[in-house]
Amino acid sequence: MSLKTIQAATGFKDYLPKEYQDLIDDGPFLQKRKVSELGSFKEALEEHPMCSGCAMTLFIRLCYVGFPSLEHTVLVGTAGCGRLAISQGAVPFVYGNYGDTNAVATGLKRGLEIRFKDQPKDVVVMAGDGGLADIGFHAVMHSWFRKEKFTTVMLDNEVYGNTGGQDSGMTQKGMVMKMAPTGKKFEKMDMLGLAKTAGVAYTARIAPTNPTRVANTIRKAVLIAREVGPTFIQAYTSCNIEYAIPTPKVMDDARAVEKDRYSFEEYFSDEAKAYWDESEKERKRLRKAKK
Repeated sequence: MSLKTIQAATGFKDYLPKEYQDLIDDGPFLQKRKVSELGSFKEALEEHPMCSGCAMTLFIRLCYVGFPSLEHTVLVGTAGCGRLAISQGAVPFVYGNYGDTNAVATGLKRGLEIRFKDQPKDVVVMAGDGGLADIGFHAVMHSWFRKEKFTTVMLDNEVYGNTGGQDSGMTQKGMVMKMAPTGKKFEKMDMLGLAKTAGVAYTARIAPTNPTRVANTIRKAVLIAREVGPTFIQAYTSCNIEYAIPTPKVMDDARAVEKDRYSFEEYFSDEAKAYWDESEKERKRLRKAKK
């Protein structure tokens, strides 16, 4: 969790690939980048082995742009499609056992707070609906009840996309899947409602249709978690393979689902709202001062 981890040793830089030199000299670590600049600089995450047209990969890329401080961020994940991309990023990634991501993040966050008292270190859990709403549900809920100060991002593709297309707790009722040939019998879990009941400081439901909003939302969630308490983002990241969505139609699907049942929604606790409003005033004051 330091720029030293990506900087080249003295005299060795000129021998590195140009892409790596660009990451060091003109990447997102030394200066804050905007979504509108994507494609014009070497990103912290670019190449990956995900399926063509994967909406999850787009969402993860936008999260990297939105993180307040890449240098001081560590990601925690587990088995699932998302880890195939996250593990390729130039940000520390802890691969937890399936189901224990929020337990791992709890220990990691507490340890970092002890080790780095004067430097905020952001811990972000990023995993699928199977890893968080199903098998990892107990660890997620208890981290929320304990008010652990890190962000949980659910990459909700509404299916076990990495293991063959089984239905998950987040699959829509009635959907016919490989392991639900007569259609899923139960309603989709209300993770946003459960998060509010558990006292999560900030929650958001979002689709990858508005890139700037995605980056701003993840930034907001991480900053609130840093100062107030647990935050949760539920992101629609369709599995175009298991749901047979043609690659050119992935974003059309995202827009349709967003309009139908995944509209943008965010919730602040009173403490989180007070903190965010005050911090926004301070950021505006600093921007004016620079002008």
